[in-house]
Amino acid sequence: MSGEKISLAHGNGGKHMRELIENVFARHLNSDHIENPHLDTDADAATIELPPGKTLFTTDGFIVQPMEFPGGDIGSLAVHGTCNDLAVSGADPYFLTLNAFIEEGTSIALLERLVKSIARNAKDSGVSIVAGDTKVLPRGQGGGIYLATAGIGVCPPGVTIKMSNIQAGDHILVSGPVGDHGVAVMLAREAFGMRGDLKSDAASVLPLTRAIRELDGLHFMRDPTRGGLATVCHEISLATGLQINLHGPSIPVRDPVQSVCEILGYDPLYLACEGRVVAIVAAEAAEKVLTIWRTLPQGKMAADVGTIEQGVARVQIETELGGNRILEELEDDPLPRIC
Repeated sequence: MSGEKISLAHGNGGKHMRELIENVFARHLNSDHIENPHLDTDADAATIELPPGKTLFTTDGFIVQPMEFPGGDIGSLAVHGTCNDLAVSGADPYFLTLNAFIEEGTSIALLERLVKSIARNAKDSGVSIVAGDTKVLPRGQGGGIYLATAGIGVCPPGVTIKMSNIQAGDHILVSGPVGDHGVAVMLAREAFGMRGDLKSDAASVLPLTRAIRELDGLHFMRDPTRGGLATVCHEISLATGLQINLHGPSIPVRDPVQSVCEILGYDPLYLACEGRVVAIVAAEAAEKVLTIWRTLPQGKMAADVGTIEQGVARVQIETELGGNRILEELEDDPLPRIC
């Protein structure tokens, strides 16, 4: 590689761009961990083959700041975030594409660390990155590195997970503590003079979704990223016209998350998670799902946190004192560039 920083020449299609793609991206992403097709830098399009089932397609973008934080980085977040959108839809992820938008002056060492993280987490998730693109923005016109992804997965025959399945009487389950990612990234910024050792929950949720996706009584799943658990509940209420009743004392929140939120005036229910699943299940299936989840490392703190009923389309929460308060829809962005 020529130089230690990204220059505009790394995006001009010439020698330096070829070296960047070959020595950083292709070198790490062309691993032979599975039999799927791999990144072919000489082709303009990837040829892929998929197993039987319904094909699902998703796309996402990542602008988190800082790009490296306790428990993850923008590279692992890009892989997990894209795969998780497929997983909560009932699919097995197979292929990803990756677009990198890199600001002039960015350290090549940082870029290589992130690409290594992408490769490592793709391997762990069993997916291949088969296509991509690289663009360089002039200094001051970007935020370091932005990533854009697309993902393709296959939903096994018979698995149908969709919002329209939700019924009055269903229970709301969450696979683990909420708000970890939002607070971990905020502490990594050393915002408000605060520091801590809390780690993001960023991880693949595929083990959680695979374990329950074929159960009778599972109606819907969603990963509570931007806007957190509260926003998922609002999306469900608005789409179905049903009332969401959350039980505050049942919602798992780690003590450090609760403490930071109390000091700064945040509500953990609106903070991003990057390794959790919200599942809507029939009442008779709730205990079975919890039992399964709690046998998995990511699901040890899974909880039944509320119910869905006929009524006004709104989200309300029962407090520790036994009263109810309405959870309003999120308007302002409490923590920008969180994912």
